[in-house]
Amino acid sequence: MKLLFSEAEADYSRYHYPYVVWAIPEAGEAPADLFNAGCLPGPRGLGQFCLCRNLRVDLAQFKSSSENRRILRKGEGITMRLVPRAEFDFSPARKAFFLQYAEARYGAGVMPPERLELLFNSPLATHLMVFNDATGAELGVVLLYLEAPRLAFYRYSFYDLNHPNRSLGLFLMTTAVNYFQAQKFQHLYLGTCYSERALYKTQFAGVEFFNGFRWSQNLDELKHLLRRDPKKHLLETAEFRELFYEGDFKKISDASAFNVRLK
Repeated sequence: MKLLFSEAEADYSRYHYPYVVWAIPEAGEAPADLFNAGCLPGPRGLGQFCLCRNLRVDLAQFKSSSENRRILRKGEGITMRLVPRAEFDFSPARKAFFLQYAEARYGAGVMPPERLELLFNSPLATHLMVFNDATGAELGVVLLYLEAPRLAFYRYSFYDLNHPNRSLGLFLMTTAVNYFQAQKFQHLYLGTCYSERALYKTQFAGVEFFNGFRWSQNLDELKHLLRRDPKKHLLETAEFRELFYEGDFKKISDASAFNVRLK
């Protein structure tokens, strides 16, 4: 892959010269290769990825916990079917429901109709999980990108926020983890984790996050990143190095997934 470094705001007082790292796939590389390098695709397709604090479940390590099973029991009677995007009716009623959900969940104007259309008509929308209750009423939909058997990407969920089951959203995600493990997928990607509100994604055995140079399963490290002062340069922070890498910068360097040879 090609790496592009897009300049962001600099802080000369701290010797911070930030760059957003973009990754461009090259011939012979699959999207799964860039996911595996800690990158997530941009909104318009698979031609440009961005390095981020990506989160995934190593499905070979996943074992259902008592909490996972409790969540699934709360959804007894709910059925799921996997639908290819080409066979999914993106009807006006569904669009209205998705927009209503997005406004309630993310705020007014965050996901306008144009953005919703882009999501559902992107190469990143290959399949959908559709959930129905015992009466046949549709309770929710999960938008997915699948690259079997290497990855499933759980992009967005849209569900009934007024449903009596207050754990409905987590039921959808837990169902996806179980399903893709049973289908012998290697990883289920769950998006990013930049706030403590996103820690609900970490309740699956085998979960790991990309910390900028490697995949880590140390959730104490993730929580440290969430709670630290973001104005401080992470790898120059002695506390981070001491807590997680024995104060040895070489351990960090050796763990890096990136090895770039300059032309």
